[in-house]
Amino acid sequence: MKRLAAIAAVLFWSTGAYAQDRTITVASTTSTEQSGLFGHLLPLFSKATGIGVKVVAVGTGQALDIGRRGDADVVFVHDRPAEDKFMAEAQGVKRFDVMYNDFIIVGPKSDPAKIAGSKDVIDALRKIADAKAPFVSRGDKSGTHAAELRLWKEAGVDLGAGKDGWYREIGQGMGPALNMASSSNAYVLSDRGTWLSFKNRGELAILTEGDKRLFNQYGVMLVNPAKHANVKAQDGQAFIDWLVSSKGQEAIAGYKIGGEQLFFPNASH
Repeated sequence: MKRLAAIAAVLFWSTGAYAQDRTITVASTTSTEQSGLFGHLLPLFSKATGIGVKVVAVGTGQALDIGRRGDADVVFVHDRPAEDKFMAEAQGVKRFDVMYNDFIIVGPKSDPAKIAGSKDVIDALRKIADAKAPFVSRGDKSGTHAAELRLWKEAGVDLGAGKDGWYREIGQGMGPALNMASSSNAYVLSDRGTWLSFKNRGELAILTEGDKRLFNQYGVMLVNPAKHANVKAQDGQAFIDWLVSSKGQEAIAGYKIGGEQLFFPNASH
């Protein structure tokens, strides 16, 4: 019996070590995690490949910096200018489109800035600034934050003038930003996926949507093993290949909340 127990222990630890070797780290945005998408996708991927996935969910800027340090095998983010910079630095092997959704402006149903029903996001932001209506910004160098700053710039709004009053940067993810907006009846730019999975809506509602400038593309890249020898290139690429395969794309399309699809696959085959 002791011999059998010893053999079983060896098998257990060997299996554990093997499973550990077959685990990759993906640095990704908070929206893929907080929307519940990863909770849907990753078990399907692991079942298909035997590869486990550890997710580090942070803003896109932080996710790319994790990749630059070689502390992740894959980055899965949504800020195309930042992704292009990452690739130009040879930090990634190749970038792939995976899916898209859109950004929306969420705000109190009382709508003090009177933006409800507008599809023009630039006009909506100008009205929020003119009304000095409370606006919550993630302020975390995420893809959503970068998109928000580009839109304010296009609207010609000087945010410096608002930072002592109506404009509030919190340095946190999408979930906390929505929670703060809900508790303070403020406006906020959100990705639609996190909004659809958000429970604590209070008096918040979607007020501005449908502008082509609110398009939100997600991309995935293998961290360059030529720069970081510890990168698990084979298993990391297996994850990317699965995401852009018909199986992965079907899994993305199949993730819904309340019958509403959160992300729309658009990988090029």
